[in-house]
Amino acid sequence: MAGISLSKVEETAPALVSLYKSAGASLAEHGLSGQRAAVYLVVDYSGSMKPYYKDGSVQALADRVLGLSTHFDDDGTVPVVFFSTDIDAVTDIALDNHQGRIEQIVAGLGHMGKTSYHLAMDAVIDHYLDSGSKDPALVVFQTDGGPINKLAAERYLCKAAKLPLFWQFIGFGDATSKQFDFLRKLDELAVPGKRIVDNAGFFHAGADPRRVSDRELYDRLVAEFPQWLSAARARGIVG
Repeated sequence: MAGISLSKVEETAPALVSLYKSAGASLAEHGLSGQRAAVYLVVDYSGSMKPYYKDGSVQALADRVLGLSTHFDDDGTVPVVFFSTDIDAVTDIALDNHQGRIEQIVAGLGHMGKTSYHLAMDAVIDHYLDSGSKDPALVVFQTDGGPINKLAAERYLCKAAKLPLFWQFIGFGDATSKQFDFLRKLDELAVPGKRIVDNAGFFHAGADPRRVSDRELYDRLVAEFPQWLSAARARGIVG
């Protein structure tokens, strides 16, 4: 059985117990109970993201992703990549230090820049390959807009399709914004014309992501993961 026990979560991160239970119910419904996976969180640190750091939306997402990871992995830690024009930080959140962790990290970062997906994707790929993990990875990639270099982002996603990484993009902001057209395009890139398997999903969490219930968020974070696992196994990408 993969993951961390409820008693361990109660002991080290009692504030995450309800998230742990919600994530477990969602994984069971999607046939993912017992599945091992590395979990990554990528967060947008561009200037337009400032309100989402200020109102706690980014911290709330980090806590929820950490709650999900406790079922997939047993190290109690999620690597986190902060990106804007460049990579702002590669760090982590953990069960025993999650409260206020995002604010703590951001306090040490500099200017909030523009939005460059491919550099963040590269950082995740490097981290995953360096880790030596044999498990597949679920990468939760949060942003509030399209990248400054769309071609590079598309190329990275297509090249990364050969690796055991699934990219679940999540949008913060106005659902009608044209900023998210590119992510919808990434979600629908041709298989096998552009990439060997469909290795990405996208959903919109709205202008106030904290209003999305825990269970709905988990359902949407893992909805496409089982299909990708099947396709990736069929192609020999996942063992």
